[in-house]
Amino acid sequence: MLPSCGRAGPDHPTSSAPLLSGAARCTATRVESDGDLTISVLRLTVEGSEHVDTRIVDHPEFRLVGHAARVRLVHHGINPHIQRHITARPTEEYLRLKALGNTEPSGLLAVSDDLDPDYAEGSELTYLHGVAVSPGTPVPGGLDIIEVSAGRWVVIRTTGPHPQTLQNAWSTVAAAWFLSNPWRLRPGPEIVAAPESTNDFTTATGEIWLPVEPA
Repeated sequence: MLPSCGRAGPDHPTSSAPLLSGAARCTATRVESDGDLTISVLRLTVEGSEHVDTRIVDHPEFRLVGHAARVRLVHHGINPHIQRHITARPTEEYLRLKALGNTEPSGLLAVSDDLDPDYAEGSELTYLHGVAVSPGTPVPGGLDIIEVSAGRWVVIRTTGPHPQTLQNAWSTVAAAWFLSNPWRLRPGPEIVAAPESTNDFTTATGEIWLPVEPA
């Protein structure tokens, strides 16, 4: 079944940039299959903004592995708590993690889990810098693991300076995509996948993965 473009859903509350105004136009294309992944491709255009490419993915269970820490939520700009966590480890460690990843989302991942339901400024969350692996993949000692159950995800592709591009894309989704599609957020980690990025995520071409369910 092709995704619908005509039913309203809730805003995404994590946006740290102003919500975009204007009407939204959504075009659905055919459903594709890629192994265990089922993908529905969408394109969202908000008047006065760049288009945002999205897809709905049915993903089997997987694991997020890497280095985790409890940090404070910062709504605007670079999060200094996360920045310190990332830069505390050498580049070689991130090369080791990249080699371990073997499933989507691909590349180095910025994972936010256990978020405050109201996304309050200064509230605590679990941040993991790592990769995604299939359930049977051997995981070296010393790494933290987040188990992720099978489910659907909306995947938003972004390109540009980080975090500005990411924040703007999240605002577009909050302002228009959830309002014009039959999906809502479900419990689960929120993931920024950056297969083409600097290790400190200052510039990235990547994807935002948000766990969703039918509204």
